[in-house]
Amino acid sequence: MADATLNATVRTEFGKGASRRMRRDGNVPAVMYGHGADPIHLSLPGHQTALALRISNALLEIVTDGDTQLALVKQIQRDAIRGSVEHVDLLIVRRGEKVVVEVPVTVVGDAAPETVVMVDAQTVSIEVEATDIPESIEISIEGLEAGSQILAKDVKLPEGATIHGDEELLVINITHQVTEEQLEADLADDTEGAEPAEAADESGEEG
Repeated sequence: MADATLNATVRTEFGKGASRRMRRDGNVPAVMYGHGADPIHLSLPGHQTALALRISNALLEIVTDGDTQLALVKQIQRDAIRGSVEHVDLLIVRRGEKVVVEVPVTVVGDAAPETVVMVDAQTVSIEVEATDIPESIEISIEGLEAGSQILAKDVKLPEGATIHGDEELLVINITHQVTEEQLEADLADDTEGAEPAEAADESGEEG
């Protein structure tokens, strides 16, 4: 099922000037390609497009002149200052076709007391059917002790999805929480270790 349906217009004007005029009119330039077809340059409705792009890896139904095409958002260009959508790349997909996407990780649960949870990978790369892309992947850390690690191969994926790429990728790392006493002790050790060097420097200056 698509995340949104957008009524698009095929573009007949190109270049920076045409794109600026399109944006002033509240539309977004886009290009749709894939499956050996020639790239199609489109104008998308700005507000509806911005809403649809709130979903990561959004799957869209693009309607042009009565023809409907299923497309996956592959790249979004945004204005560096305002954050508004400047251009969108769309990849044509078919129902049942598998695609490779980066899916955000969501951590749920609480690790054991006096631990620190480090999220080393904010996303994991998976291969999944284009119509079944999860918005995020939940990883439970409930009760995990310091020293626990969750690798990409340990992540529970939706049915039909598989890890794409490095299965040994470190996703979650649970470490011991450093107490205030330990921090003070480490600082004291560092200070003591620095004193001989400082004394040597002073001796050298006097000589």
